[in-house]
Amino acid sequence: MSEDATPTRISIVLADDHTIVRSALRARLEAEPDLEVVAEAGDADEAARKVLAYKPSVLVLDLSMPGTPSLEIIPRIAELSPHTQTVVLTMEDEPHYAREAMRSGALGFVLKESADEELVAAVHAAAGGERYLNPQLGGRIAAMPEQPAGPPDGLSEREAEVLRLVALGHTNAEISGQLYLSVRTVESHRAHIQQKVGINTRAELVAYAREHDLL
Repeated sequence: MSEDATPTRISIVLADDHTIVRSALRARLEAEPDLEVVAEAGDADEAARKVLAYKPSVLVLDLSMPGTPSLEIIPRIAELSPHTQTVVLTMEDEPHYAREAMRSGALGFVLKESADEELVAAVHAAAGGERYLNPQLGGRIAAMPEQPAGPPDGLSEREAEVLRLVALGHTNAEISGQLYLSVRTVESHRAHIQQKVGINTRAELVAYAREHDLL
């Protein structure tokens, strides 16, 4: 490549519900000669529309935004624009959230407190089809014990998590907030749980969760 040749630019859609945060992130990303923010979004649904319109290389997606949960949007992004990779940006430093984001299809997981140092690296990695995980979180995940073989009675991992939170006394709205799901999705999970395990009352669900070591 000659000195005058223009490097291949990585196009980015940037989604965060705080305008001032988007401005700071955009400035950091576009300080790199090969990165270009082609569009911004203030919620997950708008992010999906912008991805469909611009077909960017990377979507930088805030994990906690109003409206449709970001984790539900990630698989949709893969359908709308298969070559677009998602990097999740969040303040949540619990390994659980990183695992859920990766399971949903994200290639990167960056903490906002480290975004100035890590976001550019994560975008480059994702654009190249490689994973990027905040190093501290990666170490904590590696130190976690192996997960059990699987939930009982044909429950999915998500249904088992919903059941655990129900047994702990959380409302559908609280579960929705903790798992980044819509309330309607939580209600659907609860209906499936009750069908699979054959019980209906919360007291029975609590007893079932204890019996199967879900608490």
